[in-house]
Amino acid sequence: MKCKIIFLAFFLTSLFAFGQKLTKAQRTQLNKIALQDIPKVAPGIAVGIVQNGKTIYTKYAGYANLKDSIQIGKSSRFNIASNGKQFTAFAILTLEEKGKLSLEDDIRKYVPNLLKNIQHPIKIKHLLNHSSGIRGVYRLWSLQGYTWWKQKFDNADVMELLEKQYELNFVPGTKYSYTNSNYIILTQIVEKVTGMTFVAYTDQMFTDLGMPNTSFVDDYENIKGPIAKPYFNFNTWTTYDWTCNVHGDGNLFSTLEDQLHWEKILHTKKSDVFSKEILEKSQQLIKNSKIKKYGYGVERGEHRNEKYRFHGGSTGAWKAITARFETGNFTVVTIINSGKIDPMMLTLQMADVLLNKTSEKETFAIVPAAVGAKVTTKDILGTYRTEGGYIMKFEEREGKLYMIRSGRNDIELVREDDNIFHQWNDAPFKQEFTKNKKGAMQITAYYPTVPPFTLTRIESDLSKFDYTALNGSFLNDEINVSFTIKNLGKENYEVTLGAEKMKGLLIYDNEMLVDDYNLSFTTDKKGNINEILVSTGRIENLRFVRK
Repeated sequence: MKCKIIFLAFFLTSLFAFGQKLTKAQRTQLNKIALQDIPKVAPGIAVGIVQNGKTIYTKYAGYANLKDSIQIGKSSRFNIASNGKQFTAFAILTLEEKGKLSLEDDIRKYVPNLLKNIQHPIKIKHLLNHSSGIRGVYRLWSLQGYTWWKQKFDNADVMELLEKQYELNFVPGTKYSYTNSNYIILTQIVEKVTGMTFVAYTDQMFTDLGMPNTSFVDDYENIKGPIAKPYFNFNTWTTYDWTCNVHGDGNLFSTLEDQLHWEKILHTKKSDVFSKEILEKSQQLIKNSKIKKYGYGVERGEHRNEKYRFHGGSTGAWKAITARFETGNFTVVTIINSGKIDPMMLTLQMADVLLNKTSEKETFAIVPAAVGAKVTTKDILGTYRTEGGYIMKFEEREGKLYMIRSGRNDIELVREDDNIFHQWNDAPFKQEFTKNKKGAMQITAYYPTVPPFTLTRIESDLSKFDYTALNGSFLNDEINVSFTIKNLGKENYEVTLGAEKMKGLLIYDNEMLVDDYNLSFTTDKKGNINEILVSTGRIENLRFVRK
């Protein structure tokens, strides 16, 4: 009898914790989280929670249009950006289920002018889980000097550029590397198979799903409203016009209500049109693939030891997060039109409320555990790098220590203790200098909101390197872009790309860092450097040949 009572108590506790009704305290917590970054007159948020197939919470706050004083509501449509990838993937799955294509098909069956010289198969499944090796089109445009969101590009422009590529980042299927190009190519496959535009095909799909206010955009001049306009704040709220027609990778306009309806379908696996099997498959990883991080437009993650499936979208001030938690069987959908809100942090805070983990503290250290051996300023000067390639450089200027990071202002550091420094205007940002097991100097950075990370000083002997060997111009004919390198003395260089002049730092006799670009090269027997491989973001080893 005692065992039955204990079991009943446990059951009731579990039902209370993960039931479909929020307590008054939980609702108060969720409202506080939703409103924490929204002033009285500002853009804002649409957020909702679905649990066990039912909507248990929604909150709309802020303005969709400040000029006309229109508040965000059920009919407000947002650009949910890359959160739309799950629907591009779902469109592919509908065609697979109808027998119109196979995920094992080589993409050149449908887009024959793409990467014709690549011998390795590039399969549809490689596009879906970002293992194709195809380069990121937005990065290629950036190298060409375009700010993509200021242009009026469409999918035809994407394909025109990608069809000029004849090399890949890596062999398809061997690694994961997220890039929007994959999902834009998927739209072309849908069009080839169906004989319809991708927008027309997916509009019918959304109708069948019961999502009437959701659609991809291929004509920015005719976006159905009402739109929650995007706003940044540079001392005042500023909006901008959306002029992009590239779609499939994102550019999906939707309402919170439609997105919550989609979540209900996924929870219940019930649809009047689509099978239970396809709905289940859309949330799985792709079979016979080594990629375990990403499936059909959905990523895998872990938060406070709880597994969840998610995807984020971000384009300008529009941002969206969908997070589906296994424990408690609930989904949080957050959509914003404000450049001052972090939707991922907010979403996870809400998840903590439903997981009953709001009182848990982060387990990572935010300050060094102890003071170490004393280091002088000269002991720690140099360039440091993480295993992932992030760089920090430390220089002495007029007796003061400065930290240099790409894309940020140079910052003076103040000594706090024998081997610990902090940023002069942000004391919680601490830097601890120690030596690793191999005797190399390293820095560990601490901050209250970020797990500590360590960089190791780059040690290299450049005494025999001919610094002038890199001088000259180099061309890549796939994007028709060239850059010029000029030595400024020892390991310092000026690199000119179009009208932009950047600082280059030689760190090894075969590697240079230029802002967020990595340049690698080899020297032939005569001491000449005839080609340079450029990597940056979603581009690897883009080949530039000496002119």
